[in-house]
Amino acid sequence: MKGIVLAGGKATRLRPLTKVTSKQLLPVYNKPMIFYPLETLVKAGIEEILIIVAPEHAGHFMHLLGSGKDFGAKFSYAIQEEPRGLADAFIVGEDFIGEESVAMILGDNIFDHDFTKQIKSFEKGGMVFAKEVEDPERFGVVDFDDKMSVLSIEEKPTKPKSNYAVVGLYVYDNQVIQLAKNLKPSARGEIEITDLNNVFLQMKELKVNIIEGVWEDAGTFEGLLSISNIMAEKAKQTVS
Repeated sequence: MKGIVLAGGKATRLRPLTKVTSKQLLPVYNKPMIFYPLETLVKAGIEEILIIVAPEHAGHFMHLLGSGKDFGAKFSYAIQEEPRGLADAFIVGEDFIGEESVAMILGDNIFDHDFTKQIKSFEKGGMVFAKEVEDPERFGVVDFDDKMSVLSIEEKPTKPKSNYAVVGLYVYDNQVIQLAKNLKPSARGEIEITDLNNVFLQMKELKVNIIEGVWEDAGTFEGLLSISNIMAEKAKQTVS
């Protein structure tokens, strides 16, 4: 399985912090933000990773991360000229993915959860991960039955059908490339990951797994502060 870290975008929610640098290069306690999603993929056994970046910051990422040797992995880089939606990662990364399956993680999503078992057992279709939250209307929301069969998946619904938010790690088989190409842009001009997941759902090939560990979207001031504090506390516990 190949891996993709999506680290493009303009990060307007974090201005002025991101006026001269990429969001994913900001510090989260003692490491650049992008280290965390990279470590999540490597820990799950994924050794070939494509890092998708905005053109103005490409050199900074390459200087920081290099070949991936320090992570025990092999890194490749691709430029996303304009933010076209999360599902665009599979179009940008088509040549890199080749004929394999792929796990795509958002560069601002930070986890304290081991995905190895779920990723190693993946066979076909699509797989998303969800965590129970207090404010599901802020996220993509997945509803499922007691047998973990997905019933619906909606983007930022005003009346969520569950309290389970879809987190920023997605696993798909190789058909994801063509399915992403067939998506129509939403009203905001992007090809949406929720629309892609709904295609897999319609094909009855979408699975969901619940995560219990830490998950934070570090793309807001509150999220960035929260996860920095969590990681600082974890580091103290490790030392003690």
